[in-house]
Amino acid sequence: MAEILKTVKALAVSPLKSSQPLGAALAFLGLARAVPLMHGSQGCTAFGKVFFVRHFREPIPLQTTAMDQISAVMGADGNIIEALHVQAEKNRPDIIGLLTTGLSETQGADIRRALKAFRAAHPAHAGMAVAPVNTPDFAGCLETGFALGLEAIIETLVPAGRHAGRCPKQVNVLASSMLTPGDVETVKEWVEAFGLHPIVLPDLADALDGHLTEAEFSPLTLGGTSRAEIACMGESAATMVIGASLDKAADILRVRTSVPDFRFDGLMGLAACDAFTTALAQISGQSVPPRLERQRDQLRDAMVDCHFMLGFARVAIAADPDLLTMFSRFILDMGGEIVAAVTPIRTEALAVVPVHEVLVGDLEDLERQADEADAQLIIGNSHATETARRLSRPLLHAGFPQYDLIGGHARAWMGYRGSRQALFDIANLLQANKNHVPGIYRSLYWRDGSRAIEREAVATCAAASC
Repeated sequence: MAEILKTVKALAVSPLKSSQPLGAALAFLGLARAVPLMHGSQGCTAFGKVFFVRHFREPIPLQTTAMDQISAVMGADGNIIEALHVQAEKNRPDIIGLLTTGLSETQGADIRRALKAFRAAHPAHAGMAVAPVNTPDFAGCLETGFALGLEAIIETLVPAGRHAGRCPKQVNVLASSMLTPGDVETVKEWVEAFGLHPIVLPDLADALDGHLTEAEFSPLTLGGTSRAEIACMGESAATMVIGASLDKAADILRVRTSVPDFRFDGLMGLAACDAFTTALAQISGQSVPPRLERQRDQLRDAMVDCHFMLGFARVAIAADPDLLTMFSRFILDMGGEIVAAVTPIRTEALAVVPVHEVLVGDLEDLERQADEADAQLIIGNSHATETARRLSRPLLHAGFPQYDLIGGHARAWMGYRGSRQALFDIANLLQANKNHVPGIYRSLYWRDGSRAIEREAVATCAAASC
């Protein structure tokens, strides 16, 4: 069990975390014909939109209630009611994610009371689903906000019932914020290989992995999990939960539907991939497809090829808890050493991180620990680029946001193929940096006389070989 420590500083230097409203908004961006509505100032939404656009390189639908100085003091329920009415009249979304921000939380906004007032004032919009989520950005991080968004989606759109197994070939997948669109696509193909139909919540692969349309901009999400699919999640044969941060969301879904679930901290590495494959074989009643067996053999071969580079490699990681757990286990399984593990918040899931110590802090803490431990590789998002540059260490981009690497959002880390490529990338970074090569050992007794003796011994050996 890891020891969780917290940095003692008056402020965050080079912050690591992204805010909760961003995480909740990301969850709603994976739904079809949806729009996140942030209850806060225009600047709160604009700042988040910049992050999303730079990371995904796609136009992002994001709306705001546009609180100003007067509404922040006198109350902003009217802003919520008007914003919901405008969206319903103008864009007709299937679902709106109503999210709070630091400003509205400090002001004391009751978004559920405002939602009731909207329903009473505009009964014509009763068919439009609205999921309220309290996500103050002065607490938590992107991962916790994402989890809160999923909990609200399940409570709003999944009806309570006892129809589990009515669709024996249907499987739910709850995907945490650490899954990229590429990871979601991998998981969907993985499930389909067993003849099963996956309902991924949220489906970022379908919504944020590239759309070319004639329209310059859509006010609603294009692609993603539909409202009808979410409504029939209670009829699935099983639920696959990826990421410990979604344990509460999984509990809510299981209580509402009685659908059994299988939970995984991550799907990176041989053991984790085997566990997921075994679960799918159990659910489907089918044997493992030859294609997956071939991918497994390829991963094992890559492990043999790369273990010389990764063995005893010193790695520093900065990430949200789910991603930190998955990467730490992956590196340790390959014989590496985690010399620094930094995360922005403390959660219960950190207890299972397979390292001796986890520091709740920022990128300044990561830089200090990585420098003291002479780390050979740094794993983190684009905010860690300058840290890696100052330490003259290679950086493996992982997590959110990634704004200085094209295609980073589409990278697949999970599955047999994703794990194999991760091994290659890590080994190549270490080999290019040459930090894994041990330095020349010189004895304390090395003297000029010893050099002469050595030269004489070399000459004698050379003569004997002739």
